[in-house]
Amino acid sequence: MEYKDYYEILGVKRDATEAEIKSAYRKLARKFHPDVNKTKEAESKFKDINEAYEVLGDKQKRQRYDSLGANWQGGAEYTPPPGFEHFNFGGGQGGTYQSFNFGGDMGGFSDFFSSLFGDMMGAQMGGRSSRRTRSAFDGFDFGAAGATGTGRNSRSSRTAREAQTMNENLDVTKTLNVTAKDLFDQKPITVKFNEIERCTQCPPNGGYCSVCGGTGIRTEQKSIKVKLPPEIKEGQKVRVRGEGKADTRGQKGDLYLVINIKDKEYDIDGVDLTKDVEITPPEAVLGCKKEINTLHGNIGIKIPPKTSSGQMLRLKNLGLPKKDGGYGNLNARVKIVIPKDISAKQIDLYKQIQALG
Repeated sequence: MEYKDYYEILGVKRDATEAEIKSAYRKLARKFHPDVNKTKEAESKFKDINEAYEVLGDKQKRQRYDSLGANWQGGAEYTPPPGFEHFNFGGGQGGTYQSFNFGGDMGGFSDFFSSLFGDMMGAQMGGRSSRRTRSAFDGFDFGAAGATGTGRNSRSSRTAREAQTMNENLDVTKTLNVTAKDLFDQKPITVKFNEIERCTQCPPNGGYCSVCGGTGIRTEQKSIKVKLPPEIKEGQKVRVRGEGKADTRGQKGDLYLVINIKDKEYDIDGVDLTKDVEITPPEAVLGCKKEINTLHGNIGIKIPPKTSSGQMLRLKNLGLPKKDGGYGNLNARVKIVIPKDISAKQIDLYKQIQALG
């Protein structure tokens, strides 16, 4: 699931006051309420705004959310801590907790929200809205029927304790960004990530926990080394045994790294690489020699006369390692560029050439 940056959604700083958060929420809610805003994006945006305020407008939820750390970015892949991923809200539909009802399914909270606050929302179940939810729209007047609505909660299908013990998935899946050099070097890659777990040290009587600060979860930064096999492709998974989440019985799941090949210099197709080689118009017409950098070191290549932009020059055995030994190819893709500091005299010469054409 994706991490949600609630501060970014409301457009406030992480140290924003309660008054600033409420003011930002009310302003955005007026702007994106579907009874006022008829754009396609309004409904989705309105849901995100409600969810963000449900968290940042509640002191306890905000404290738990902040405990995840400030280095997360919206959209980053997020794995819930053990025990949080099995809460079931919405009368057996799973994954959402209904808070608002504006004449449609407008109030579904995200899986990210449920994974972090399922236990807290469970305490508010039983057919009554939370105090903050009931007052969220005080003073709002959208001038349309159904704009105020009434709070609506669903009952959990099973208790949090029962949910935690049923088929808990301890495996963790994360995205691993790799470059052409990572694939070429064939050396172990250092993978750093935050491991978020449910705190096991909290007092059973609900007292303050010095380990997690009362948030119910704790975050630990982990660093492991992973060696990628040759010819690994985009979207494939690498399994690292025993590096997943741990349950209360000491059992650990596995870590699955989904490969995302991303390189600024090279286009990667299996073991073959493609990179741009820039030349000027005169060099394209007359031909030239160029020195280019490759993963195997610097080499000289010859650009033949009358070369067009986009033309490929295949350089054998200068690509990525193969499983059975040897290397793929490197394709030098010609790109004709105009110098920025071209002189008036050069422009005149181009005009003469154009007149001859």
